[in-house]
Amino acid sequence: QVQLVESGGGLVQAGGSLRLSCVGSGRTFSTYTMGWFRQAIGKERDFVARIIRGIDYTYYAESVKGRFTISRDNAKNTVYLQMNSLKPEDTAVYYCAATGRAILLQTVSGYDYWGQGTQVTVSS
Repeated sequence: QVQLVESGGGLVQAGGSLRLSCVGSGRTFSTYTMGWFRQAIGKERDFVARIIRGIDYTYYAESVKGRFTISRDNAKNTVYLQMNSLKPEDTAVYYCAATGRAILLQTVSGYDYWGQGTQVTVSS
């Protein structure tokens, strides 16, 4: 198992940047594919980005491609989400997630472990 704790959220103006961090517990962090999801008020939790274990291949939702970057530092048990050119529609609670599965999905059901979330608010 792995426990995840996110940080780095906050209030930022449109066009600004934030970097989210997610620290995982345990010695097996590098064996997990890590993902970021977000959930706006009244909406479902949506996939944002993932980074695949071992090869660090990244994949993004179309809505964030070119603006967000996911990365990881296995020595620090940490995955990051650099968010640039933020828009009001990026406002949401952002969740870090982990999966050890070989088949990767862009859905909530495809991930086994979740953090508590961190709020990101982008003002216009």
